[in-house]
Amino acid sequence: MSWITLSLMAGALLVLPGRRPSRGRLRDERSPIVDVDSDDRRRREDPLAIAATFDLLAACLRSGLPVAVAAEAVSLTAPPPLSESLRRAADLLSLGADAATAWESAASDPATESLARMARRSARSGSSLAGSMTELATESRTHAEDSAAASAERAGVLISGPLGLCFLPAFICLGIVPVVIGLASRVVDGGLL
Repeated sequence: MSWITLSLMAGALLVLPGRRPSRGRLRDERSPIVDVDSDDRRRREDPLAIAATFDLLAACLRSGLPVAVAAEAVSLTAPPPLSESLRRAADLLSLGADAATAWESAASDPATESLARMARRSARSGSSLAGSMTELATESRTHAEDSAAASAERAGVLISGPLGLCFLPAFICLGIVPVVIGLASRVVDGGLL
């Protein structure tokens, strides 16, 4: 009897949530543990990273850095598609290419097309690129907020199906059936039938 209790307690200790996954608790302490959650987090993009990159680029430009130097500095922390476009444009601008040529590869990528458009327009007209980057950051944040709100609304709709499947039978069994049985017993006892 006691060996059953001990084995159940050992199994419960393996199943209970802890700081490490249960499969990690079975391994030796010195063995490396692969955390699946951290890999998933790395794969997911931060929806506000692009807006932060645009804000950082605007701050660099407002501080007086040339566009090539600012783009190179910001490319180090930018998300992958934007980072590559910024680095390529910074390299071309440093080599003396005009803005249309430097931002050409960024214009072909849908993720960085608006950045390239603003940079080309700024180079043609002489307007401040920092103001345009602030506008792009605001637009990116608004898009991220709209996307988050849409996801939350979609989750609310998707949760109603399982909840309905769980609660509707319980409501019928515990709410409607007793009322119908009570009414039927009164009708039968009252002699109406």
